[in-house]
Amino acid sequence: MGAQHNIKRYGEVWPEFRIQYGLEILEKLKNKVIISGGWAWHFMSEIDHTEYKHAHDHKDIDVFVKKENVAEVVMILQQQDFQKVWTRYDHLQSQENFRRYEKTVERQNGTFHRITIDFFERNDLETIKINGFTVVKPDVLLSFYRNIHSSDKCWAVMATKDLLEKGIDPIGHPKLSKIPK
Repeated sequence: MGAQHNIKRYGEVWPEFRIQYGLEILEKLKNKVIISGGWAWHFMSEIDHTEYKHAHDHKDIDVFVKKENVAEVVMILQQQDFQKVWTRYDHLQSQENFRRYEKTVERQNGTFHRITIDFFERNDLETIKINGFTVVKPDVLLSFYRNIHSSDKCWAVMATKDLLEKGIDPIGHPKLSKIPK
């Protein structure tokens, strides 16, 4: 599980380039993947929300891919210059068949940025469609914070738990991207 947040850092936002690079690859993959993690919370949040670092984790992009779409997703990633990266998890047996793909891009200012996609195979997820993207249903996504995702202290996770307990649909709810009081 994730560490407690430093509330003195609340208000920090993700750099716009990180969001743009993520959206660009997700647009290319959108008909073949199920979005999970911080990017799922991103799509479930209000449109045009502020990209606070503590609201949604955008360090990487977590996606699930149905087995019949794996080859096509790998091909799209390779066409976009992503490469398979070996991790300590590759040799472990799991239901999800984890793999990681990365790409380094040079920004206009000459600095470099790495885009990481954590890729899990799975056919049995409950999903919803939001603005043309398929994401893991909120209650199912919450269950992943025990084993797949680690940022269980992000505002969206905490807000969704609270909203669902109260019987409120979290999709589009302002609490998913607002600084908690």
